[in-house]
Parts: sequence; C-alpha cells; structure tokens
Amino acid sequence: MRNLILFIIAVSCLSCQTEEKIKKREFSKITFKTILEDSTLSIRAIEILDQKSLAFAANNNTYGLYNSASDSWLISKIEQDSLNIEFRAIANNQEDFFMISVGNPALLYKTGNNGEMELVYKESHEKVFYDSMKFWNAKEGIAIGDAFNGCLSVIITRDGGFTWQKLPCEVLPKGIEGEGAFAASNTNIEIVDDNTWVATTTGSVYFSGDKGMTWDVFDTPIIKEKETEGIYSIDFYDKLNGFAIGGDYTKPADSSANKIRTFDGGKTWELVAENQNPGYRSCVQYIPNGAGEELITVGFKGIDYSNDNGMTWMHLSDEGFYTLRFLNDSVAYAAGRGRISKLTFKP
Repeated sequence: MRNLILFIIAVSCLSCQTEEKIKKREFSKITFKTILEDSTLSIRAIEILDQKSLAFAANNNTYGLYNSASDSWLISKIEQDSLNIEFRAIANNQEDFFMISVGNPALLYKTGNNGEMELVYKESHEKVFYDSMKFWNAKEGIAIGDAFNGCLSVIITRDGGFTWQKLPCEVLPKGIEGEGAFAASNTNIEIVDDNTWVATTTGSVYFSGDKGMTWDVFDTPIIKEKETEGIYSIDFYDKLNGFAIGGDYTKPADSSANKIRTFDGGKTWELVAENQNPGYRSCVQYIPNGAGEELITVGFKGIDYSNDNGMTWMHLSDEGFYTLRFLNDSVAYAAGRGRISKLTFKP
C-alpha cells in the first residue's frame, strides 16, 4: 500500500510538471518606446551587447551605441576614402564590436584599443556583397556574402576578429547562379554551439557542424522562383528545432510557401501556415524561454506572434520594422526605417 501511495504521488507531481511545462503564454499586444529617431537612417542591423547596451549600424556611414541606464546614445560615422558606406550586418564576440558593409568594396571594422573602429578586412570585386555576420565564441566568427566565382562568399576569423580569411570554393558546396543571402535583417545566419546555418535566396540552407570547416547544403520547399523570393531570415531554438521565413518583398501580402520549420537540424523542412498570414517578413526570432514554441516575426508590414511553433499566427501590430532582438522573454529591440524602438509584449 505504501508503495502504491508513493507511486500515485510521483505520477501526480509529474503530471503537474508536465502541465506547467506545456502552459502557453498568449501575447495580444505590444507597447512601443522609441529610443532613436532619425529619418535619414535605414537600420537593418542591431545587436544587444549586454543588458545595458545596444549597438546598431546603418546607412550614411553611421553606427551607434545605446546606454539603457542613462537612456542615451553615442552616434558616430566612419570616414573611409569619401565612400558612402551602408552597413547591414554587425556582430559582437563579448569583447569587440564588428560591422561589415554591403557593396563594393566590402569593409569590415572592429573596435580598436582606443575605442575607435579599425578596418580589419577589405575585399574589392564588382559582385562583392556581404549580408550577415556572427560569432561562435570570442575567437571565431563568420560573415556570409553573395555568391560569385562559383560559391557563396564566406570569410572566417580564428583570432578574435583581427584577421579574416575567405574560404576557397573547393571547401564549399557549388553555388547556384545568382545565389545570395538577403541583407534584410542580419538574420540569414544562425549559430548554436559549433553548428551554423545559412539561408539563401534560392531557398537553400547551408550547414556546418564544425564552425565552418566543412559544409553541406539542404533544399527547402519555400517559395524561390524569382530573385525577390527565398529565405530572408532563419533562427534555431536548439540544435534540432529551427524556423525560417521569407516570401517576396514586392508582394508582401502573399503568404504562400513562405514559412518553414525543421525538427532535425535543418536536414528536412516542412511548410507551415500555408496561405495564412503573415505574408512576407524579413526577420523571425524564437522568444527566449518559450520552449521552442513561441516566435515573433517582423517586417515592414507589421509584427506577428505564434505560440505553437508557427502553425498559427496572431497579428499584433501594423508597426513596421526590419529586424528584432530579444533582451528577455517579453522585451525586445526592433529597428527599421528611421527608428529603433523598445518593444514590450503583453498578454
């Protein structure tokens, strides 16, 4: 009898824990606080450096650092050979801040010892165009660019960002003519531990399980027939569960074949919410502590939320942004044309 009672108690406790684990939040609204407003800027790259600091880089040679404790900005400009520089990718390795420009020439900067940005990599070619950048750890990082000469452009650092080397096409999958990555939100690359996923305009997902040493490529069912179609953003909650979104920015209301998910680390993908909102979006992010079920996606046509791993979506706002990063499981920063805002998600 005593053993039976203990068994019943154990099952009851397990049941309570299971119910607690699967309990879903239901966000229904957002409050917005604009923390930067500048009509001359188009901001597609932001990065949370720590709980008190947010960095951005944009067009007009401009980058900046926000201190949330003092609610103040330090805005600066890069001066480089009278060039009009546009940044769409930034990263940090917990020690330094990095940003890389789109177009020719590609210019990659890191913070120097005196706090100024120093040029650490330059690449000149009529087809050069870098789209995203991220770090595996304090020493090793990667940046991805459009394909030319037969493969994607991939540069890697192994020394904390002081030097960068471009991978030869011999170690990469053969690229598709015109293949690239959309520089829409600096989220077409994702890293979990040593694993790296890169989403492209042709609906492909490149995968490396060893920090860029070797690569595979997997096809997806996302819409990809036109050069304006493909995967715009990808995110992984862990090594197995991932989500990607895209579509066609010239037809933002079209919701056919623009949302996909994987449960096996990106080897296979399935369409979800087919012909259901949202349509085109430029950024998707898993909400922290959301058990891989909660997602937020943003684009210039608004913000949407899912709490069932993308099967269904709730439209939360028509406010348009290009990119978003979470500070915690209910607060995020979002950037777009002319502004950066702090978003608080509420039931």
